[in-house]
Amino acid sequence: MAKGYWIARVDVRDPERYKDYVATAKPAFEKYGANFLVRGGAHEAMEGKARARNVVIEFPTIQAARDCYNSPEYQAAKAIRVTVADAEMVLVEGA
Repeated sequence: MAKGYWIARVDVRDPERYKDYVATAKPAFEKYGANFLVRGGAHEAMEGKARARNVVIEFPTIQAARDCYNSPEYQAAKAIRVTVADAEMVLVEGA
């Protein structure tokens, strides 16, 4: 079965409150086997508009990635995130 990945591009508007998002999301990530491959770090925009923070999260399956996003635990975290950051997120099936 194929792994699943979240790819997120984020501009954080309120770094202190963003910490609340991270803490609230943690149980969902643990429950669904999230493995952070990229979490911030230096980046270089090659095409298009970049965002300040880039995140790639690997899940054991595409379904686990989807279930994590739709879980009550993550939706509680998302409710915080949308108030403190602008983001795009895609779910990608991979090897």
